Amino acid sequence: MPMPAHHAISYVELGVTDLVSTRAFYEAAFGWEFNDYGPAYSGIKAPDGEGEIGGLNPAFTSSGDGPLVLLFSEDLDASVEAVRGAGGVIVEGPYTFPGGRRFEFTDPSGNRLGVFAAA
Repeated sequence: MPMPAHHAISYVELGVTDLVSTRAFYEAAFGWEFNDYGPAYSGIKAPDGEGEIGGLNPAFTSSGDGPLVLLFSEDLDASVEAVRGAGGVIVEGPYTFPGGRRFEFTDPSGNRLGVFAAA
């Protein structure tokens, strides 16, 4: 699977209140397949089976705010500074996760997005 493009939309996380039943729903409704990362996260496999296109995340509970869109970064620390410099507010991180580092921010309209870099 090729590396995602710098600062392009790469991944979408859906907040879930019940990981097991939500995963079962998407499996039954659309035939989606998942990679499990313990009881706290399921990655949505890409249609070709190579890599992931999104995830189900109980830590990001579904509050009606919509999914969390994630951008890829070749230099996470530079992206943090670019977001701050442009007037965004860092609301979480940077922090490590399996496979890399990530932070989340809000834009001037209050939209919450995340940016990640591979390990």
